[in-house]
Amino acid sequence: MIRYLRYVLLVTLAIVLLTVAIANRAPVTLNALPPDMAAFASLHYTLTIPLYLVIFAGIIAGLMIGFVWEWFREHKHRATASNRAREIARLERELAALRRSAPAPKDDVLALLDRPAKAG
Repeated sequence: MIRYLRYVLLVTLAIVLLTVAIANRAPVTLNALPPDMAAFASLHYTLTIPLYLVIFAGIIAGLMIGFVWEWFREHKHRATASNRAREIARLERELAALRRSAPAPKDDVLALLDRPAKAG
């Protein structure tokens, strides 16, 4: 059910993007600098492309900036998780070494409590 809903949403998005592209295919001229500044700097770089490419490039640039921003923002959480995983691994190794070096308990109840739990 969810898979079909995802397909419906993707087809709808494709139709909307195609409609925007068809409606905005007129060429536009992009200037690197405003005309007065370009004359002062002797930099008259212009690019003529369809408007829908400008729109889609703006959307993609915004998404990429957002992804990078979020990746930097979550760095402290990833670092904390990594440190805790290393600490857990160290403590598990220490516990295994202690269990190997400790003599087996003579009481059946203590032996059951000290036995490591099986995963699954």
